[in-house]
Formats: sequence, structure tokens, C-alpha cells
Amino acid sequence: MNALSFPTWMVHVSSVLEWIMAIWLIYTYGQLTDDKSWTALSWGMLPSLVSAMCACTWHFFDNAESLEWLVTTQAATTVIGNITLCLGAWWVWRSPKIDNSTAE
Repeated sequence: MNALSFPTWMVHVSSVLEWIMAIWLIYTYGQLTDDKSWTALSWGMLPSLVSAMCACTWHFFDNAESLEWLVTTQAATTVIGNITLCLGAWWVWRSPKIDNSTAE
């Protein structure tokens, strides 16, 4: 597990944990507001999480050649994640907004 320094591991692990928390918070917001676009955005975040976990796994095993397929998987899930995040953000942007200005 010496492929990365301790501070670098802290950044990697905290980033993954923050991403998991963001997915959960966005999913919960979508459920509470009954807005499917936010729920879809949270699902669109999952490929990026898989990408990050591939990178961490590969580094955890000292960048072993036998696990080099994780690099390809990470690249593929990064591309897929960028596309699904773009689509999810577009859906949120296009979803009808609640107008609270007329509420009394």
C-alpha cells in the first residue's frame, strides 16, 4: 500500500466519502421534493464513484500489473460518468421550477 503517501491517501479516501455523501444527499432531496430529476442526477453520479473506487483499489494493491484492467475500467467509467452527470444536470436544469414568489 505504499504506492501513495499518507496525505494522498487521505485525499483519495475523503473524496470518495464526500462523493458518497453527495449522492445520498442529492437522492434524498429528490425523494423529499418528489423531483425525479434530482434522483436521476444522483444515479448519474454512480459511474464517477466506480471510477474513483477503481483508482483507489489499483493504488491499494501497489499498482499491480495483474490489476491493470482497473485503469481501463476507470477510464471507461469516467467517460460514462461525465455523460450521465451531464444528462442529469441537464434534466435538473430543464425540470419545472416551483414558484414561491406567489405563496402567501
